[in-house]
Amino acid sequence: MLETGFWEDQEKAQKIVQRVANLKDRVSVFRELTRDFEDLEVLAELGEEEEDEAVAAEVKDGLASVSRRVTELELAVLLSGQYDRGNAIIALHAGAGGTEAQDWVEMLIRMYTRWAERHKFKIGVLDMLPGDEAGIKSATLEIRGPNAYGYLRSEKGVHRLVRISPFDAAGRRHTSFASLDVLPEADEDVDVRISQEDLKIDTFRSSGAGGQHINKTESAVRITHIPTGIVVSCQNERSQISNRLAAMKMLQAKLIDLELRKKEAELAALRGDQQDIAWGSQIRSYIFHPYSLVKDHRTGEEAGNVNAVMDGEIDSFIAAYLKEKARVQGRG
Repeated sequence: MLETGFWEDQEKAQKIVQRVANLKDRVSVFRELTRDFEDLEVLAELGEEEEDEAVAAEVKDGLASVSRRVTELELAVLLSGQYDRGNAIIALHAGAGGTEAQDWVEMLIRMYTRWAERHKFKIGVLDMLPGDEAGIKSATLEIRGPNAYGYLRSEKGVHRLVRISPFDAAGRRHTSFASLDVLPEADEDVDVRISQEDLKIDTFRSSGAGGQHINKTESAVRITHIPTGIVVSCQNERSQISNRLAAMKMLQAKLIDLELRKKEAELAALRGDQQDIAWGSQIRSYIFHPYSLVKDHRTGEEAGNVNAVMDGEIDSFIAAYLKEKARVQGRG
């Protein structure tokens, strides 16, 4: 018992240190931006006096860099939700379409992994169910880093793919769907009360590649929260204890998300919003054929380079969503 309390205290201390570090980083970024802008002003004056085109080009590049960083800082300010500054848990599920839809889930996993790497976030796999022939049926990932949930909550919904399927010998165009759920990770300040009497816990063998890789012990865990009907499972860890801890983390996140959606629905009713606020509504289309286009149906944001988007360049869509949400809330 003493050992458990020790590790809990260590984890709390680590999170406090992380919060302080995040605040210091924001102050440091602001000061750095101010200093860089002032340096560019001096450089611009020198370039103008000497009529040096090389200096003018350097100032132009510098201003573009400062502008981009200011935009990032502005977006961080828009993250005012209770859980926005924390980590995120994302869950992807293939829609109807078999192998094609499962391949789409794997493509999206790569997209979000590359995006997380660009932001120097840490990625952990909580659960992964491979497809029957290729791709991924479902996956649950943990994205750890400052503002991870605040940014990724904009990605919640159904993502639509249109392309010539590599699995179709006739080379026909296919449309596939995958759903993405984004959950906030609970921290030590959040009191999520889960009674053991409300839980149904089952164990089973983890799925594997077959043959000698089949898990011969029941290390995978499935937890059903009886009052809400929420079901979570984890089979990616080696031990049943680790899988149970990971599954409980997912259950906490889902219960928090349930409360957030209730509050959002109440606020929408008070504002008289008519739009569908269901998490499952289609939010974005990724078109590979007959032309290259990614379009967000909520904000109208578009990108012509679909390959760049699939390589993790989704910040413009996140920014457009956050700005639109802030505008709507301000109007309300």
